[in-house]
Amino acid sequence: MTFPLRLPVLLSLAFLAMDSRAAERKPLDVQYETAARRIIGLGPSDNVAFERLAEMCDTFGSRFSGSQNLEKAIDWCLAKLVEDGFENVRGEPVTVPRWVRGNETARVISPRPCELHLLGLGGSVGTPKGGIRARALVVTSFEELREKAADAKGRIIVFNAPFVDYGSTVVFRVKGAIEAAKVGAVASLIRSVAPFSMQTPHTGMMDYDSAVPKIPHAAISIEDAEMLQRFQERGDAIEIELKMEAQTLPDGQSRNVVAELVGTEYPEQIVLLSGHIDSWDVGTGAMDDGGGCFASWQAVRILKQLNLRPRRTIRVVFWTNEENGMAGVKTYREKHAADLNNHLIAMESDSGTFAPEGFSFDGSEKAMALFEEFAALLKPLGADRLKWGAEVSDVSQLASKGVPVMGLDVDRTKYFWYHHTDADTIDKLDIDEFNRCAAAMAIMAYVVADMPERLPR
Repeated sequence: MTFPLRLPVLLSLAFLAMDSRAAERKPLDVQYETAARRIIGLGPSDNVAFERLAEMCDTFGSRFSGSQNLEKAIDWCLAKLVEDGFENVRGEPVTVPRWVRGNETARVISPRPCELHLLGLGGSVGTPKGGIRARALVVTSFEELREKAADAKGRIIVFNAPFVDYGSTVVFRVKGAIEAAKVGAVASLIRSVAPFSMQTPHTGMMDYDSAVPKIPHAAISIEDAEMLQRFQERGDAIEIELKMEAQTLPDGQSRNVVAELVGTEYPEQIVLLSGHIDSWDVGTGAMDDGGGCFASWQAVRILKQLNLRPRRTIRVVFWTNEENGMAGVKTYREKHAADLNNHLIAMESDSGTFAPEGFSFDGSEKAMALFEEFAALLKPLGADRLKWGAEVSDVSQLASKGVPVMGLDVDRTKYFWYHHTDADTIDKLDIDEFNRCAAAMAIMAYVVADMPERLPR
């Protein structure tokens, strides 16, 4: 004789079954140990991506927003992605700003005639056609400038601020023209935002304020800034002639590069890997950020070679216009607004593909706990460190819409030596370090895209 089970008993049995299944789930490092070993085994031995990176940089040179160099490089990347068998390969249109440097020179007239090593800063206005010739005032801080405001009118202000760290020191590049204009200066020069120099000035973006006049703003090398400081400390009157043809043109058209490895069970759910394809108009953008794009590309290429197709889609994106506006990711955010809830994570490499150390993350504690569960798989690559606070640029624009974001962390000891300079060329990267970065991104992306549970927000 049987007796009907009451509802509380049925619920208890259901919860016991769920607990049993949860207990049976193997830890993620166990589930994906074999796949990680295969990725690590192939990744460091496949040099195609690094060789392609060198070819792109050598063939197209710098890739500044609005330039033909950038658009030709994008065409080339799209063709190679199709050749590799990626799915849904496309260029998504983006309207981008166009700033053109033109010719530029700076020279000391007195106390000793000599040329200064100069790079105009992105977005700067040019000088009048005949240039600007004026006395210089060297200061080391905004506070010192304000203290010497009475001496600053009609001068070219030189900010000789030593490098502390990028976040602290870049303020002179971004706000220097504004602060100099407030005290009546006719132009401003900054000591390059870098800890090391071989007469290599660094460019980058700067801001204006509509409340004060727009004045020309440029960077000079560390060596030249120190020389001007010494002149002033000796009591020498410094006179500089500055000529800049910089101008802002009407907006142009560019594209984000998009390609996919489509998932087998949940193709609508996206794990995004990215870097930015544009560079400044100096150097060839190998480090910043061709390497990040091609490491993302190679990460998925490794999975394809090993026939490791995950449950969810892995999407590779090369952002356009990161350097002077981030129009690429902002346009993507608008175009894909309805799909962002299905973006499980957006990962970025934009610190140079030097020796990988791990990943930084902004998202939920539950998600971090899952990363910690399989971080040991990254240890053979030296990339098993996890930390809070994603060091990212483009994908931070997606974080504002609730997408968890992650940055590949690398050894950045020399990154700011070459950042935004003519010296950003392929020889600054090491092929083994690059391949380890790609393998680390492949493991991280594959596990998140394939694990049984959806990454929690």
